[in-house]
Amino acid sequence: MIGYVTLGTNDIAKAKTFYEALLAPLGAKLLMQFDNGFTMYGTDFAKPALAITPPHDGKPATVGNGVMPAIVVDTRAKVDELHSIALAQGGTCEGPPGLRGEEGDQAFYGAYFRDLDGNKLCTFHIGPAQ
Repeated sequence: MIGYVTLGTNDIAKAKTFYEALLAPLGAKLLMQFDNGFTMYGTDFAKPALAITPPHDGKPATVGNGVMPAIVVDTRAKVDELHSIALAQGGTCEGPPGLRGEEGDQAFYGAYFRDLDGNKLCTFHIGPAQ
């Protein structure tokens, strides 16, 4: 249902470095880039993607309170890896990797972080420990 999520940035060059490193382990690549800075990453156009861009109105990008894109991954180890990459790229921790709730078939294992512009993201895996 969701085609892509866009996050605002005040430094497109730094944001590209951050997201290229973060999304590479998922097989994401540059899908689209325009002269105005709009840059989209994903695995292909038929699947949801993530875009970064300076705001169209020319005003500073600000963080949306309560806005949080969540990136689904196939293993708990990948949650750990993406959280580690985000912090290594200069992001900040908003909640370390771990189980939220009960273990089981629908267990939620997630981690939370902010990018260089303060946008909050989550990476998560649903399912039992492997």
